Order: sequence, then C-alpha cells, then structure tokens
Amino acid sequence: MTDRIEKTIDLNAPVERVWRALTDHREFGEWFRVDIEAPFAAGKSARGRITHPGYENVVWNAVIEAMDEPRRFAFTWHPYAVDPDRDYSAEPQTLVEFTLAPIATGTRLTIVETGFDSLPEDRRAEAWRMNDGGWTQQVENIRKHVER
Repeated sequence: MTDRIEKTIDLNAPVERVWRALTDHREFGEWFRVDIEAPFAAGKSARGRITHPGYENVVWNAVIEAMDEPRRFAFTWHPYAVDPDRDYSAEPQTLVEFTLAPIATGTRLTIVETGFDSLPEDRRAEAWRMNDGGWTQQVENIRKHVER
C-alpha cells in the first residue's frame, strides 16, 4: 500500500492550453466527466455532478487549494466517495496536484495525489486502487482534450 499516486504525461500542447484545460471549470468538466456548477477559485469549494456512465448519481466535491498560473493547480477531495449511503464529510481528504512544465514538444503534466494513508482503513485500499486506475484514464482524457 502506498500513500501516493503519480502519473506523468507529455502533451503536444503549450502550457497555456493545458493550464486552461485544468482551471477553466467547463473545460475541466469536459475531459474529467463532471458538470461543475461554477468557476474555480483558490480557497473556494467546487461542486458538480459526475457525468461518467454509471456514476451519474455521484456529486463531485473539492476545495481548490492553489491556482498558481501557469504551473500548479491543486485541490482536496474525498477520493472514491461514491457510496450514497456513506457520509464522507468527517473523513480526511487527499490532495491532488497538477504540475505543468514546458518541454520541447509542449507540456509535461504531472498529477500527484497524496494522503491515502490517513483514510479510514476499511476503504483505504479500494480508494487508492480506484483512483490509480482513474488517473490512468484521466491522463488520456486530458491528452485527447488538449491535442485535438
């Protein structure tokens, strides 16, 4: 078991394009598959409904921790909080950080999620496993979004 998930992808798109895909709530929602209610703002909550098939009943909640243009975007959330009968509000959250770096062909995007070790033991392993797979899919989703 690990406390950290890390995914890195080289995108054939400039940093400014990738930054917009991450921080414009409509664009983020398009590739991340969530209908977000309002623009992102550092220190504020963000909320929306998941649009990924099979998860349409799940409400996505996050707190935007950082919008350090154009290099770092971060939020906290309750990972894999999909059980409608469970109250996740008292649980610790994980931190998701997106870091952008210019490279010759565009942008290197690194996504790091940390904090799984602080989750309740009964859901820690599943949250890590599901998010590890989820981030594998999400790096492909953002690649398709910014390279089209």
